[in-house]
Amino acid sequence: MDESMQAMVDSVKAVGVQTPAVVRQKADGRYELISGHRRKMASKLADIETLPCIVREMSHDEATISMVDANLQRETILPSEKAKSYKMKLDAMKRQGQRTDLTSVPVGPMLRTNEEVAQSFGESATQIKRYIRLTELIPQILQMVDEGKIPMRPAVELSYLLEAQQQVLRNVIEDKGVIPSHDQAVKIRESAADRRLTKDVIVSIMQDGKPAQVEHFKMPRDRINRFFPAGTPAQTIEETIIKALELLHKSQQ
Repeated sequence: MDESMQAMVDSVKAVGVQTPAVVRQKADGRYELISGHRRKMASKLADIETLPCIVREMSHDEATISMVDANLQRETILPSEKAKSYKMKLDAMKRQGQRTDLTSVPVGPMLRTNEEVAQSFGESATQIKRYIRLTELIPQILQMVDEGKIPMRPAVELSYLLEAQQQVLRNVIEDKGVIPSHDQAVKIRESAADRRLTKDVIVSIMQDGKPAQVEHFKMPRDRINRFFPAGTPAQTIEETIIKALELLHKSQQ
């Protein structure tokens, strides 16, 4: 539900859905939407009751692969969406009997298959493996990755923690307001492997060595451009916003 969706709703109201969605008929006679989920939502928000569709004969796995390929064509894709999409497609391809061993180190001719699959995604095989690891993160930490608070490499290291250990880490991040660096994430993972990861150990690691990353708040530039002349330095914008918030706080008090 972003600006892009609102623009799609306005377009659907004006000219309808120009590109049909793709569906497949299931064994029970109902239809399953494969691609066109945003078009369906836009039609619903525009109070349009029908959606033009193309019906294709597909197995469940073929439908999954087609759906993922369509979703990955979107301009804006969150890391969590990529992670789940890559995993869904690779799992479906494995069930079809294709050799797509991207979750382990490829050996011999397996490398060629990995590279072909990676090229179809527009990513390196290593990067795809990193994205798939993100599916092992608890929702709260995965959301931090989506928000840009935790970079990819430390997130991958943290994905090897057990769910309970990730919950402890999440509490430390929220309490201290700091994000583990890559080096610190490696140490946290090593401590977890040694079964000695506690809240105190995490705090100690994040206070030692390379400084932890301070959490940053990000805002799209186009939301504040109208308040500043073109070419205004980012530092000036930040200082102005802080002053404005201070004045707002005083007025509220």
